[in-house]
Amino acid sequence: MLAQPPDIIHLPPQAGDVSTSIQRVGEEVARNSLWLGPLREVLARTVIGQEHLRERLLASLLCGGHILLEGLPGLAKTLAVKTLAAAIGTDFRRIQFTPDMLPADILGTEVYNPRQFTFEVKQGPIFSSLILADEINRAPAKVQSALLEAMQERQVTLGERTFPLPELFVVLATQNPIEQEGTYPLPEAQVDRFMLKVVVSYPSREEERRILDAYDDPDARPPVTPVATPGDILAARRVVNAIYMDGKIKDYIVALVHATRDPGHYRLDLAHLIDSGASPRATLSLKVVARGLAFLAGRGYVTPDDVKAAAMDVMRHRLRLSYEAEAEGITSEDIIRKILDTVPVP
Repeated sequence: MLAQPPDIIHLPPQAGDVSTSIQRVGEEVARNSLWLGPLREVLARTVIGQEHLRERLLASLLCGGHILLEGLPGLAKTLAVKTLAAAIGTDFRRIQFTPDMLPADILGTEVYNPRQFTFEVKQGPIFSSLILADEINRAPAKVQSALLEAMQERQVTLGERTFPLPELFVVLATQNPIEQEGTYPLPEAQVDRFMLKVVVSYPSREEERRILDAYDDPDARPPVTPVATPGDILAARRVVNAIYMDGKIKDYIVALVHATRDPGHYRLDLAHLIDSGASPRATLSLKVVARGLAFLAGRGYVTPDDVKAAAMDVMRHRLRLSYEAEAEGITSEDIIRKILDTVPVP
């Protein structure tokens, strides 16, 4: 683990120096990812199966973006987030969202001090590096909207004062996709602020058997000890931002997002199924997440496969489907797969 972040190479390079620069960034990736293997081992030991979930949590951490986990209860969503926080040795707060919650329960409030005749700020649980927003769709819109400033600008305004949030700040939210009683749909503005939306599925038969064996003796499982530090993560983020991305890859990212807004331009008969396409945040998120996946693969450059691997989780929650699509049972995943199959790959 690194005591201090190293100096990071910044791109873009000159045309004749591309291969040299890629090699140098690749060396930075190798030097700044020594903690990655042990962290993966800790997550895999505690969260059996759910490899896609584990890798996307790491990508979210590396990219500094928020992640929405959607799945039925009991699929290790909360366990995965708690294990991640413990394994990187950072502060972690779990906020259980309920219908009677108030914005002050998350952000904090001003408390009157009668002795000094002044108001003092009492900060809420949002002032932590990792936030587990458990069952976020159980809170009313007023509470959910309280997160908007924190998620986008990484700051909180209380009264007349603005307070910065920790540099590592990431919101990891969970929601139940089927239970409707006592739940509220997330506002579009908030959904768009989640860099990734990951759908968590049931474990396989073999994985569930391993889960059964692991819980024979819960005391035999070793406690999670830190294998990385927040400094390691922040240093890795700077390397992620330096990973090389060719201009053709950037054009491919723009084409994928643009195809959700003007599918006819790509000879896709999808216009009647989409009310509104992905926002520019999807374009930016695709770039960052693709670089994050390249880092996780140990590379100093992005490939089209990195973009395709990121596309579903980045765009599935950013498409607004028409009534016709809902009536026909067509999902945003179906549309994204069609776009990935049609838009030419560089």
